[in-house]
Amino acid sequence: MRNRFALAAAPALVCAALTLTLATSASAQLHDPATPLAVASKVALRGEANSIAVREMRIVRKNDILVVQADMANMGRTDRTVFYRFKWLDNVGNQVGDGESWKQMSVLGLGQQTVKSVAPTAAAVDLRLEMNVEPR
Repeated sequence: MRNRFALAAAPALVCAALTLTLATSASAQLHDPATPLAVASKVALRGEANSIAVREMRIVRKNDILVVQADMANMGRTDRTVFYRFKWLDNVGNQVGDGESWKQMSVLGLGQQTVKSVAPTAAAVDLRLEMNVEPR
């Protein structure tokens, strides 16, 4: 009886695992493969990455205020226009401050740009880099 239950439950478990795998791989494809997963967790893309990878993100606390620098690299040969802003979050995930306005930047083909920002208050403990990448 026990083996019959295990055999009956096996397809459901396989189906659930497959669904979870597909959902995870679909969300993982939103960022450029050259973006490390630890950095990708801090990036909120609005649309496709269009060959823009956030290669590195440095977050430090200076005088009790978070400061971030993020390196964006264009992995393609054509120039890209990137619209970006930082969203600062408190310890429960709520937005801190009024929010930044969108900034525009050109990243030349095979080039790299560094963007910087400072949290509006000491209440900010986390961040998201929101990006929209368009072809130039």
